[in-house]
Amino acid sequence: MTKLSVNINKIATLRNSRGGDVPNVVNFAKDVQRFGAEGVTIHPRPDERHIRYQDARDLKPEVYTEYNIEGNPIPKFIDLVLNVKPTQVTLVPDALDAITSNAGWDTIKHKDFLVEVIKEFKSNGIRTSIFVDPVLKQIEGAKATGTDRVELYTEAYAKTYELGNENGITPYVEAAKLANQLGLGLNAGHDLSLDNVAFFKNNIPDLLEVSIGHALVTESLYLGVENVIQMYLHKLK
Repeated sequence: MTKLSVNINKIATLRNSRGGDVPNVVNFAKDVQRFGAEGVTIHPRPDERHIRYQDARDLKPEVYTEYNIEGNPIPKFIDLVLNVKPTQVTLVPDALDAITSNAGWDTIKHKDFLVEVIKEFKSNGIRTSIFVDPVLKQIEGAKATGTDRVELYTEAYAKTYELGNENGITPYVEAAKLANQLGLGLNAGHDLSLDNVAFFKNNIPDLLEVSIGHALVTESLYLGVENVIQMYLHKLK
């Protein structure tokens, strides 16, 4: 079964909009685990506009499932991850002003940098994953960095699927097969939803984990958090 990791950034965005501590991100993380989620994902950005660096520290003792911290490995982020020691760190090449993640790594161009960062994390017992587009040469480049896993950036799939074009899954299937052949673990995320996650999962071999935040939170406004998590778990079986 593919694991469901719930990205709780949107809960922090809602909290920050009022300046207080409601909703409380730690309590929400505890609840999604209680409801069946197999992981919690956060993506702190330098301006801390949603998840704050202190949130990452506060969550550590409360996340008893997979704890995944995503982000661009700038010095401040590297220090945070080494201090918190989550289960997994997912490296994302975010621009400082990016609203959300919008591209995978060029694993060939940035190979030397990624090798250095990944070596540091792995030496501290932290599993590593690289956010990549479904491009075969980038999967090969990821293997050369020493990463444990890759996370396929699924926005393009989600857009084509919404338009009724199921062929948009093809490059992801090819990328997944190559990742498996190279011994890379396989994660996926970005714009996956209740509408498209089952088709993706059923076509991607050996998919270990999906990270879902925006869609899950918005779907929960209508259907309730516990119910939505159970719906995702059913689709990921």
